[in-house]
Amino acid sequence: MMAKKVKITETILRDAHQSLLATRMKLSEMLPIAEKLDEVGYYSLEMWGGATFDSCLRFLDEDPWERLRELRKRIKKTKFQMLLRGQNLLGYKHYADDVVEMFVNKSIENGIDIIRIFDALNDVRNMEMAIRFTRKAGGHAQGTIVYTISPVHNTEHYVKIAKELCEIGVDSICLKDMSGILTPYYGYQLIKRLKEVVDVPISLHCHYTSGMASMTYLKAIEAGVDIVDTAISPLANGTSQPPTETIVAVLQGTDYDTGLDLTLLSQIAEHFKKVRENYTIDPVLTSVDTRVLHYQIPGGMLSNLASQLKQQNAIDKYEDVLKEVPKVREDLGWPPLVTPMSQIVGTQAVLNVICGERYKMVPNEVKNYLKGYYGKPAFKISEEFRKKIIGDEEVITCRPADLIEPQLEQIKKEMSFYLEKDEDILSYALFPQVAKEFFRRRHAEKYKVDLNTVEEHQDGGSSVHPV
Repeated sequence: MMAKKVKITETILRDAHQSLLATRMKLSEMLPIAEKLDEVGYYSLEMWGGATFDSCLRFLDEDPWERLRELRKRIKKTKFQMLLRGQNLLGYKHYADDVVEMFVNKSIENGIDIIRIFDALNDVRNMEMAIRFTRKAGGHAQGTIVYTISPVHNTEHYVKIAKELCEIGVDSICLKDMSGILTPYYGYQLIKRLKEVVDVPISLHCHYTSGMASMTYLKAIEAGVDIVDTAISPLANGTSQPPTETIVAVLQGTDYDTGLDLTLLSQIAEHFKKVRENYTIDPVLTSVDTRVLHYQIPGGMLSNLASQLKQQNAIDKYEDVLKEVPKVREDLGWPPLVTPMSQIVGTQAVLNVICGERYKMVPNEVKNYLKGYYGKPAFKISEEFRKKIIGDEEVITCRPADLIEPQLEQIKKEMSFYLEKDEDILSYALFPQVAKEFFRRRHAEKYKVDLNTVEEHQDGGSSVHPV
């Protein structure tokens, strides 16, 4: 096999600060370095999607669409990439196909080039429409395999998903290791096998949580991986990705040389060192946590479990909950621990431990999962267990979104007054209450009126009208 230059996807504008700064980096901290980022020669800049959309509206008082447009004005040569949760888009539930199509179209229209599309269950049916709409709109559709470890997840299982994605027509495939549990030698085997069965480029996305990711990247590169995700060093490692500069330096002078300029990368790192000083980072997020190797629990989920237990004054039960998580996963057909399954499994594990009796309390999300509303579990769930939780309730076997009627027209009616542009419809569709508050603030500022006078009516209207 001939070696080839490795391409780099830079995550500093999305996953790096999502992992270490709770997605709080502001547009004003990105714009001064935008042109320099464009000069590097990255394969792509992952700069949108994931939790950034919600965080812009909820915490930063920013319009996520405006962020995309402003960065696109300054970054003209480098491809923009985003992370999309399949039929969930950027929210936590399935949306109708008309919403998915409009969201994909508007994302590409506003500057996105590559859409990385994943599903928490690796249910290809939940990715299919987003993939088709991306390609139809002229974008690059990257299908994703979420990597996890269980007694039933093996190489052939991942090969099967890769083949299914290629049958739909993806432009590339991403192996997404959100927990940082892909070991270097198995990573080599898996990438080598995937390269044998698919003809599209393969991207590898690992988090540094367990301390293995840089080594895994090196072995994956030897196996022929085309692209790796890295983060500029001030926001690398820990629950983020391996450092860009380190990977570039390691490959310099080899057949895999990225061709990227370390001097320019150092200048970019200096900027983000200053940005980092604006935030307090929890030391837990920046250190290596090898517990993930035992429990396969992503770093963000560990902190969520600790938070839930503190609220219940039960932090002493933390180790018991960690042991319970794999048992719940097994009961639920070994789902990967990625949004929303990480929240669903984690909450059930906490309840099982706190109640002192397994499944004494069962959230609706677990029941809906067992009814098939999140998609098809990768592995069979025992009928006895399912019956215990949902009785004789019907289990759907179709693609969940097939049961959702078109939603766009109703959404437009609900928010007609605040509507300034088509993209507002999508912001409201994903996060209705958060978006509505954002629109109210925007309206008050635009028309120089007191926010308290912008009173909402049942129909989404307002008592303050533009002059």
